[in-house]
Amino acid sequence: MRGGFLKMEKDKHRSEIHGGFVGNFFESLPEGFVANALALTTPRDVCRLSLVCSIFRSAAEWDAVWEKFLPPDYRKILAEAEDGGGSVRRGSKKEMYLRLCDHPVIIDGGNKSFSLDKQTGKKCYMLAARDLSIIWGNTPRYWRWISIPDSRFTEVAELVSVCWLEVNGKVDTSVLSTNTKYASYLVYKSTSKAYGFDSQPAEVSTGIHGVETEKKTVYLDPEASHRCENNVGPGSRLGIFGRLIRLGSQTLISGSARLNGPKMRRDGWLEIELGEYFNEIGEEGELDMSMMEVKGGNWKGGLVIQGIEIRPKVC
Repeated sequence: MRGGFLKMEKDKHRSEIHGGFVGNFFESLPEGFVANALALTTPRDVCRLSLVCSIFRSAAEWDAVWEKFLPPDYRKILAEAEDGGGSVRRGSKKEMYLRLCDHPVIIDGGNKSFSLDKQTGKKCYMLAARDLSIIWGNTPRYWRWISIPDSRFTEVAELVSVCWLEVNGKVDTSVLSTNTKYASYLVYKSTSKAYGFDSQPAEVSTGIHGVETEKKTVYLDPEASHRCENNVGPGSRLGIFGRLIRLGSQTLISGSARLNGPKMRRDGWLEIELGEYFNEIGEEGELDMSMMEVKGGNWKGGLVIQGIEIRPKVC
């Protein structure tokens, strides 16, 4: 009899903890207090905590919460947008945040795009091909400038034919989010006549200008990285580059990126990592990003470059 009574008391206590007691405790908190607490977390945490109870759900919509997740200089950045940022500013701060995550804003006269990393709210930039230093880029014999519908920029650079391939980009580290690990990526595609990338790796690097930077080799051709991973020689070709992704093709690369090879982006382009950089508070300078293939001496063509993207590297 006594044992049954104790069990009933325990069950009642458990239901109070997991039900009404805890729920009523949270519901009794001032909504502004909850909003201030949420603003000290991350965008991802806010979305999760909004499921706890109605007071959290309501506080998670406050402009004061999402204002904290926007960069301190977001107004200045949006002022550089083509429409002054008007299309992004409308609605709540949460809506603005999500738009900046999903729809990059074109700034700097069309030479760059700005967006936010959805999980952290850290800044992301892409430098358009026109904002890069491309060796022989203004010589029509070697490169031509075209417009394609799936690029965020009005122009992309199409490689006609070169034996010296070199692309460089730079960005001032002061525009990046502090205390953040960044990675840079070359964003590109190929045409149906791409050639010369099936055997020779490219050399890439990312680092502060004037400081010696570690270089690594990568393969722009996804199949070349596959052959390297499986020790298959160039003579046993599985097909060239463009069979995996060409302009207008819907073919996708299955699985994750191969060893030192590119991976498919959600927007349908390929990207290859150029390197990493940790942006510390107080450390300012120019971040240099480079991709070159100059050692093979073979002619190559059919590469289409949209730009170089710099974004937080989320583990």
